[in-house]
Amino acid sequence: MKKIISTGMLAGAFLFGIVSCNQQQGAVEEAQEVNEQQAQNTGMEDQMTNISDFMTKAASNSMLEVEAGRLAQDRAQNQQVKEYGKMMVADHTKANEQMKQLAQQKNVTLPDSLGQDHKDQLQSLQDKKGREFDQEYMDLMVSSHEEAVTLFEDASNNIQDAEVKSFATTTLPKLREHLDRANQIDSTMQQKQQ
Repeated sequence: MKKIISTGMLAGAFLFGIVSCNQQQGAVEEAQEVNEQQAQNTGMEDQMTNISDFMTKAASNSMLEVEAGRLAQDRAQNQQVKEYGKMMVADHTKANEQMKQLAQQKNVTLPDSLGQDHKDQLQSLQDKKGREFDQEYMDLMVSSHEEAVTLFEDASNNIQDAEVKSFATTTLPKLREHLDRANQIDSTMQQKQQ
């Protein structure tokens, strides 16, 4: 009898652990898991895993750009920061729409919200005001665009699917332009503080 109860308790603890792990997964990981299950045991499994990895991470990154851009339009003191935020909302909303269309064509599930890292970055930004907000926003835009450029360069060099590769390649110049502009504004702001 004791053995049955302890076995039942172990099984319950195991199931609780699995459920807890799944609840801690971010939206990006959940979308990747769905995509991996769809591609499992097909001849395209490796290629689909690479496409899913790229598109889910790119979607979360781009959603961060839009949400942070909206915050910048409302909270930034520096006019250049406000204008940059406006550009982020416009350009990344357009890119998000293109990515959604491509994901539908490729039967790829995209995350429905930010990945956990991006959520944490946005939350940190929401807690800032004034000059501190402006500086943290521009620092985030530099690091976020560095991440995006690396992701899109990798996809344009390594993804085998022609349409996904084309999306990555044609989006890359705009991301580099965003990164250059973010670096310029960030540098100007740091010079003014000295």
